Amino acid sequence: MAIMNILITGGSGFIGSHLSEKLLDNPKNKLFLIDNLLTGRTKNIEHLDQDRVIFMEHDVQDHIEIDEKIDYIFHFASAASPVAYTEHPVNTLKAGSIGTINTLGLAKKHNAEYFLASTSEVYGDPLVTPQTEEYWGNVNPNGERSMYDEAKRFAEAATATYARTYDIKTKIVRIFNTYGPRMQLNDGRVVTNLIVQALNNEDITIYGDGSQTRSFSYVDDTVAGILALMKSDKYDVFNIGNPNEMSIKELSSVILKLTDSKSNLVYKDLPNDDPKQRRPDIKKAKENLDWEPKVDLETGLTLTIDWFRKNNSQLKPSIFNV
Repeated sequence: MAIMNILITGGSGFIGSHLSEKLLDNPKNKLFLIDNLLTGRTKNIEHLDQDRVIFMEHDVQDHIEIDEKIDYIFHFASAASPVAYTEHPVNTLKAGSIGTINTLGLAKKHNAEYFLASTSEVYGDPLVTPQTEEYWGNVNPNGERSMYDEAKRFAEAATATYARTYDIKTKIVRIFNTYGPRMQLNDGRVVTNLIVQALNNEDITIYGDGSQTRSFSYVDDTVAGILALMKSDKYDVFNIGNPNEMSIKELSSVILKLTDSKSNLVYKDLPNDDPKQRRPDIKKAKENLDWEPKVDLETGLTLTIDWFRKNNSQLKPSIFNV
């Protein structure tokens, strides 16, 4: 088998670093990781085989030049947590728009296959559940989350357009809520918030009445789905997520039990445009990729909590007391 040169934007991020790790299981793969380190961290990739990893601190909204032949491109660069894309709204828009155009141009130049990391956020606050890939969504185009939602919708449109116009082989994955080790401890995601608050015995913040639902996929399952799509002959859009839906209040109860926390629940106003429910229909992935999640919630949360315990010194305990 010939050496495959693989470019991953957002390569030192949460999911990008786990994907990089798995791709290096193949001794023929060489990775080119691009990250502006806005939300990614070099610590996430320092354990990788550095003889087969080239890291470039670079922003995808700027021109990308790679001298070596690139065979495969994963575009994963973007702020992806509410805290990050609210703090960096313009960069988030540009990562999904200019960054997508730049990486698609690179795929065209190198005749490389192209893999876009999209998101369940393209469904917005869905009016149907579970969400299939055929559902067009219910998105506020100028709301407080629109910099992320609409950037990803643009990225999908750009990817489909380049595929039709230039005959680029493209694949799109819509990633649903994913959790696990290497999440930033202050990223504002619900799993992160609840675990960190529970470990610190701080009040657990529930937004709204806690009845809103999500479906949580452990990062190893998400990456397995991504790799299943990569290795397949399907050039299409796929949901990758865990279809087991639960309320935020139920999730908090599980985390309180697993952490043996003394935290109390406190309720705050629900943020604007926060989806009431999110649950993937993964029938397409099951039938075409022979993939479905394997890690149950308590197992995944236990692994994540153990990692957070080891890294909790990085957190300022008061950060969620807002």
